[in-house]
Amino acid sequence: MNEFDIFDFNGKNVPRIILADRRFDEIMSKIQGKAISVNTNLNILQDGLGHVFVEILLDFSHGDIHEEFLIYANDSLEFFESLASTVMFALSPPQYSEVNQDKIFMVQLPKPEKAIEAVDMIKNGIQKKHS
Repeated sequence: MNEFDIFDFNGKNVPRIILADRRFDEIMSKIQGKAISVNTNLNILQDGLGHVFVEILLDFSHGDIHEEFLIYANDSLEFFESLASTVMFALSPPQYSEVNQDKIFMVQLPKPEKAIEAVDMIKNGIQKKHS
């Protein structure tokens, strides 16, 4: 179960990847109290017919954690526009609330230009699909 949305985090619209409660807790238990980094890669895939997919790969520096998410980007333009403007995204379980701030993990994009490139390719794909 992976879902994607945008939520208000301190007044900013931040993209969020929603993980199952159990998976989120597993990740947090492995990295809690450690200084970690998350290597984030965005791979942009197109089929030539206007369909754009973005594969998000996360490699955590501790805990042997590797996560992969594949998003059908044509339906997620707002997610990627938000990603390009905030240069970060959140991981959280479905029941995140402002009150429960320990149930969110923020990830900074090391290469913001990839998010901008994704937005451009998604817009081109949508135009191609509708022409």
